[in-house]
Amino acid sequence: MAKLPSQCRVCHAWPSEIVCEDCVSSFAQPQPRCQTCAIVVPHGLRQCAACIKTAPPLDACLAAVSYAYPWSGLIVDYKFHEQVGLCKAFCLLLRSTPWVEPALEAANIVLPMPLSTARLQSRGFNQALLLARGLARDRTDSRLLLRIRDTPAQSSLPRAQRLRALDGAFAIDPVQHKRLRGARVVLVDDVMTSGASLFAAASTLRAAGAAHITGIVIARTE
Repeated sequence: MAKLPSQCRVCHAWPSEIVCEDCVSSFAQPQPRCQTCAIVVPHGLRQCAACIKTAPPLDACLAAVSYAYPWSGLIVDYKFHEQVGLCKAFCLLLRSTPWVEPALEAANIVLPMPLSTARLQSRGFNQALLLARGLARDRTDSRLLLRIRDTPAQSSLPRAQRLRALDGAFAIDPVQHKRLRGARVVLVDDVMTSGASLFAAASTLRAAGAAHITGIVIARTE
């Protein structure tokens, strides 16, 4: 079946991919980022001050872009307006991000950040699961890491409250617990804000025996 032409969602060029090469080139230039929380840092630095002071439970964290135009609007459409066709563009963007491909190739297990039952029912799909399957379908497992407690939207809480709200929010499926012992894990999400959710999930994986954990997100807030 012939592929139907489409229009770039950013510059409206026609025909085009969902996000054209020119727009990716213009709005997705690599930036130096902290190797463990992916926040932008000055050239030459490997970690931000916060991660040097308190090492996060992630061994590495990779973000394709900053949470800004045009990606912020596209992610909102993807998550909240059911425009799941954007997933392909996001996966291509992630695969072109430095160190993402090696992290995926080295991973034993790729895990999407889980949603609570209530949020999954409300949204109808887990955006992180679609991303994980688009990046590494054969190693993606949506049942191993569980969200066992719903929490308020993290963007609505101060950082200290975010950390407290996520205490005990994640668990490991006891039947599959042994798969994590010594495993290299990639944890996939769409947006990283304070890092509280990713860090809480990573701490749960670390306690279960994961040897190396890399977080991969489309966008990082600044």
